[in-house]
Amino acid sequence: MTLYAVLAWFVARCALIAWTLRVIHGAEDPRQCSEADYYFEYTECDSTGSRWRVAIPRTPRACAGLPEPVRGTECTFSCRAGEFLEMTSQECTQCPAGTYSLGSGIRFDQWDSLPPGFSSLATSLENGQDRDIKATCNSSSWLPQGNYLESNSDECTVSLIYAVHLKKKGSVSFDYQYPDSNLLFEFFIQNDQCQEMDQSADTKWLKLTKHGEWASHTLNLKSGTNVLYWRTGGILMGTKVVKPVLLKNIQIEGVAYTSECFRCNPGTFSRAPGSSSCDSCPRDTFSGHGASSCTPCDASTQYAVEGSAECKERPPCSKKDYFKIHTACDTDGKTQIIYKWIEPKICLEGVPGAQPLPSSGEREPCPPCNPGFYNNDTATCSPCPPGTFSDGMKPCQSCPAGTEPTLGYEYKWWNVLPSNMKTSCLNVGNSKCDKMHGWAVAGDHIYSGAGGSDNDYLILNLHIPGFKLPTSASSDSVTEYGRITFEFETLCTIDCVMYFMMDVNRKSTTIVESWGKTQTRQTYTHIMTKNASVTYTWAFQRTGQPSDTRLYMNDVARIYSVTVNNAVDGVSSGCRVCALSSQSSSSACVPCPPGHYIDMDTSQCKECPSNTYLLSHSSQGSEDCKACGPASRSDKDHRLCYSDCHFTHTDGNLTLTYDFSLLGSSGSLMNGPSFTSKGTKYFHLFNISLCGGQDQLATCTDNVTDLSVSDSQRDKGEGPSAVKTFICQSTIIPATGRGFNTALSSQSINLADTFLGATVEDHFEGISAKPNQYSQVSKKVPDVNFYYRSLAPTSSCESGRSTVVTLRCNPEMSIKGQLSVPSQCPAGTCDGCTFYFLWESSGACPICTERDYHRIEGVCKGGNQDILFVWAEPKLCMGGVTLPEKKTLTCESMELWVRLGAVMGTFTAVLLVSLTCYFWRKNKRLEYKYIRLVTSANNKECEMPGADSCAVMEGENEGDMEDEVVYTKPSILGKLKAIASKRNGDHYENVQLNSSQSRALVWS
Repeated sequence: MTLYAVLAWFVARCALIAWTLRVIHGAEDPRQCSEADYYFEYTECDSTGSRWRVAIPRTPRACAGLPEPVRGTECTFSCRAGEFLEMTSQECTQCPAGTYSLGSGIRFDQWDSLPPGFSSLATSLENGQDRDIKATCNSSSWLPQGNYLESNSDECTVSLIYAVHLKKKGSVSFDYQYPDSNLLFEFFIQNDQCQEMDQSADTKWLKLTKHGEWASHTLNLKSGTNVLYWRTGGILMGTKVVKPVLLKNIQIEGVAYTSECFRCNPGTFSRAPGSSSCDSCPRDTFSGHGASSCTPCDASTQYAVEGSAECKERPPCSKKDYFKIHTACDTDGKTQIIYKWIEPKICLEGVPGAQPLPSSGEREPCPPCNPGFYNNDTATCSPCPPGTFSDGMKPCQSCPAGTEPTLGYEYKWWNVLPSNMKTSCLNVGNSKCDKMHGWAVAGDHIYSGAGGSDNDYLILNLHIPGFKLPTSASSDSVTEYGRITFEFETLCTIDCVMYFMMDVNRKSTTIVESWGKTQTRQTYTHIMTKNASVTYTWAFQRTGQPSDTRLYMNDVARIYSVTVNNAVDGVSSGCRVCALSSQSSSSACVPCPPGHYIDMDTSQCKECPSNTYLLSHSSQGSEDCKACGPASRSDKDHRLCYSDCHFTHTDGNLTLTYDFSLLGSSGSLMNGPSFTSKGTKYFHLFNISLCGGQDQLATCTDNVTDLSVSDSQRDKGEGPSAVKTFICQSTIIPATGRGFNTALSSQSINLADTFLGATVEDHFEGISAKPNQYSQVSKKVPDVNFYYRSLAPTSSCESGRSTVVTLRCNPEMSIKGQLSVPSQCPAGTCDGCTFYFLWESSGACPICTERDYHRIEGVCKGGNQDILFVWAEPKLCMGGVTLPEKKTLTCESMELWVRLGAVMGTFTAVLLVSLTCYFWRKNKRLEYKYIRLVTSANNKECEMPGADSCAVMEGENEGDMEDEVVYTKPSILGKLKAIASKRNGDHYENVQLNSSQSRALVWS
């Protein structure tokens, strides 16, 4: 069968089916469509921006006579909020009561679950990541909490994603809480091609908010597809508790028209037509879906919190429903403990199992006034007038001449809440505790209150408008303007948290420190390094899990004392010595110049000695001028000690001089990568200022959470999160590892704000350099250790942090050299409190001197001799003296003397040979005569000797006479005499010489 035949058969079959259907429907008489049988929709917009309204049957082929398509409104048309587009007339109509409309927008304000279209995605941190780490992060997500969304508070990067298609330009707005800079929070938009929209850093990185306060953020959207991302992620170091980001009331404008109104959610209502939102039902009322009013509960047996969808039965009263307070002092100076029901009261009295309210306690004497206050026979304590002081128990007195009041606050008695402190209760999910007191006084301490539920934040605030230095202190050289010290404890059975925060100049609240679970009674101090208005905040939360009940009422935080010094509006508990004018008639206090202390004998300002620094919180007496450490000097204001890059070490007769300026004034080290428990990759960046004073300190900044700080301020270290000190550390999160588009720098900390000194010793000021943790090298040139300390205590380092930078001479490296950390402590520290760095460089070698090279003399040739100078190997010095040039000296020729020496040597040799031959012949003759003498003696030892005579007999020829040598055997006495004569230097024996004619010549 051909293709044309197949097509013809197919067309014929279709025609037959169509004819059959027409016959069937023609046989039935279809009814006309009513308005209930169809609804209207708009077609897609064409290229001219127009569209058509068409009728869509609810059931296909159920009726006939659908309205004909008509031209619709413009594609950009939309109704106002509170109205909807009535499609029959294509006109805007008000929403009825019990409903609401946003016009051209949509709103998400109920978070019992993630609404359709939203998704929470845990981003993979690294390509090729470990499967277990991915599984761990998959458990992290944005969690619906009823009225808001809560982000993760771990190290994973989690994105909340929503895609929307806009018919025209619009906007997105939302409310958020972002109280903790340890968590990163960004909001950005992508198009349908996954390309990020143009967006400035101010709109991308969200600003921190004050604790418990909601901030709003709005951003314009382009027409078309917009994919919205809310992304969080953090780096957790140690056990610090991180507060999550909260999100609510997401509203998007610019979507397609709305042809119907939305019913109000349960617990809300809209009373009037044309509403753009619904209101929450008041307390003890409830409502269902689409309510135009709220229904009251049965007040005798039921209750309901604000915004309830139903009423709950009132339980019997228990210990969790009341609390105790200390009353204010009465006119008799008495106070007592009384008990009150927690408001609003939801429990029932007088029913089985109900516990009654305890009776009030006995009246007791009031505690004394706090220092700086006095009690003038009244029921309240009043502050002492300016210029006077009191310990709280005595009347106020004037300061003596030459002294001034010590301003500040010292709260250690808690009969009433001080006037500059306030307390409140906050729950981000409801308003149950908005009118409750978060903390209550209890005589010798103040403690956290009951609250409305266990996840309430119980807040205590202390406001200080500024700081005032003592008159004699110079603001130009002071690095400490004030300090706050408080003593506290927490008792917890679950995951409670105590936060200490501060808000500087009412910009944003930052968490200074936090403590989780039970904490024993302890003291914490925070130093203010600039003069500013500050609000200190303590917030206690029993659990972070949402709760409508109070199950952990016994979990409590207590603060025993709070002390703030140098407060500008403070009171005085004593007086301090101040400097007086040089005019003897004046008793007014005068300021001292920078680096001056008060001489206690003369009350005059005196400058600290050279190479000493003045303690930042005291200037009374010369003992406050502390000597700088070895190889350090003080700046002109005696504010700090620093190294001028010069160091000298003497060992016996050997002196080594160093000039570390070749290394540069600062160095940086990026070590890592390191990974958190969930696989997040990060680096630690260390900036080290080796030499120089205040103007050459190292700076670490935060490029995420300080969006209000300009780039120039950040470069100068002027931002509130900028750290400027000798050694600082920042945590760097690479862009590729977290899904962020740029590398992030955060969590900058101060490792060293005090230079203790430089020495070759391995121990100094209680700090050990631990040289064995580095590879051992030759000790011809000793390592130089720079010792630093940061006096600010932390939760893990009660005495502050310390740092040792070891400078090692390595001629094989460049002058700038290389920084490293111990292999067993890749983070630079093994305990988190002591940091170690090794800086190897040829620039760390001592300055060259004459002892570092030696002289080599050449041979004398042609009357000239060359003198060369070469460095001793290995060369362990830099700079200093230069190697001298080659020298050429004149010299005398040695050939004549060599010839003369050869002649003299030859003559001496001949002479010695001749003498040897002569004495050899002489010796032979003596030997011959001696042998004959012995022989003759043996033959005649029985003959009597004749008379001794030395004459030659007549007729004898002296020459023909044969001499005989007669040997006389010595007696014992003779032998003794011979021995004695030998000791006296006589080294010969007696022998008798006999002639052949029995005439003997005797030698004795």
